Amino acid sequence: MLHHYDFRPISIFAGRSNPVLAEAIAGHYGQRLGNVTIKEFSDGELYVRFEESIRGRDVYLIQSTNPPASNWLELLLMIDAARRASADRITAVIPYFGYARQERKDQPRVSIAAKLMANMLTTAGADRILTMDLHAPQIQGFFDIPVDHLYGSAVFVDAIRHMHIDNLLIVAPDMGSIKRARAYASKLGCGLAVIDKRRAQANQSEVMNIIGDVKGKNVILVDDMADTAGTLVNAAVALHERGALEVRAACTHGIFSGQALERIAHSDIVEFLVTDTIYHDPKLLHEKITTISVAPGFADAIRRIYTDDSISTLFTE
Repeated sequence: MLHHYDFRPISIFAGRSNPVLAEAIAGHYGQRLGNVTIKEFSDGELYVRFEESIRGRDVYLIQSTNPPASNWLELLLMIDAARRASADRITAVIPYFGYARQERKDQPRVSIAAKLMANMLTTAGADRILTMDLHAPQIQGFFDIPVDHLYGSAVFVDAIRHMHIDNLLIVAPDMGSIKRARAYASKLGCGLAVIDKRRAQANQSEVMNIIGDVKGKNVILVDDMADTAGTLVNAAVALHERGALEVRAACTHGIFSGQALERIAHSDIVEFLVTDTIYHDPKLLHEKITTISVAPGFADAIRRIYTDDSISTLFTE
């Protein structure tokens, strides 16, 4: 029986948002990145051209869509160029899916930006999406094409096990993180606590209450992203006030906007684990921050998608 991969070759290309991760993914897959030209004209318009034939190929385009917004446009143009170059199947590999926090109409007269991004990816010509730790998993339902959703817990749980932390306790920094935190606690065989916080306005939060006993515990706060890091830093203070010992954090996407890095450096958090879904110059990261690569997981997922094998074992939280 012939499979599509018996006659359809694979090509992997990278946008400019995270070339280090893209190189690592291709390396773990065992293939070089394809040659694509991406540049800006003097007026700021983007230009994309594949410098090799991709006709009939299974094409994977790696691009995180963190700010600036041009990262989104760059990905859309890559998809469009691949479709017009007669690629057989186009998979958008989006380690960090930007605008995922705008996934509902929680106020009058606002955009549901995550749905708009899903529509644009499909309209541009993507046949499949591969991403990690969507801020709201229901965003998968915004697509009428397959979405494979990986979880950062796969790399964090192993890293935490190797730390051999005594009296370990997993803490959800807000109510929206309870499911994720419960999965960590279950895999690590430890207890769970939850912080009930009230957000006064965007990017600002106030810790209100801690549900669970944290006294004498070494705590790991788990979340899908760290933007300004205010929630996690405030949570660490509240946990210490309640008698917690060492406080660590594990967040898949290190956005680190504004004063986040400085805030982490001066916080009660002793170690901050992030993945490399978003690129940061290692020279700018404080020594508290430990980066764990998700490249092997994405390479494995691409391999399974290409060979039509199940990847369900890769995206169980």
